[in-house]
Amino acid sequence: MEDVAERSGTTEREHRPSPIDVHVGSRVRLRRTLLGMSQEKLGEALGLTFQQVQKYERGVNRIGASRLFDLARVLDVPVSFFFDDMPDSMGGNPAVGSRRGAGYGFAEQQEGFDDDTLHRRETLELVRAYYRITDPAVRKRVFDLIKSLAPAE
Repeated sequence: MEDVAERSGTTEREHRPSPIDVHVGSRVRLRRTLLGMSQEKLGEALGLTFQQVQKYERGVNRIGASRLFDLARVLDVPVSFFFDDMPDSMGGNPAVGSRRGAGYGFAEQQEGFDDDTLHRRETLELVRAYYRITDPAVRKRVFDLIKSLAPAE
């Protein structure tokens, strides 16, 4: 009997995650890390193992609608967060859900801002520390200080 994978001309080893699943998974990882939450804690909140969370974050396992809804609730973001900044080549629509140029945040305002920069541990730790500053005036002064130290554009 012929296997479905054989009929379609693919093998198990050739299966690659969908770029959309990888993007959504990376957004789950980004938000979880920004919150300082471990994969284990996220898994507990969702009734999953940390290995299942790992597979979601890598895009190996596709996230269904109800699970995406639960993730949005636990990570305290709208469902649309997981699709933000999706490249046009993957079906992203610059007119819908894109915040570039809309004045929402400093990262979105910088042309050519490298997405890898957002995923570095240093960046995530800096953002977490920044938002732990409870006094808005102090937080603004820290922000202004960092901007003044950066080279002019």
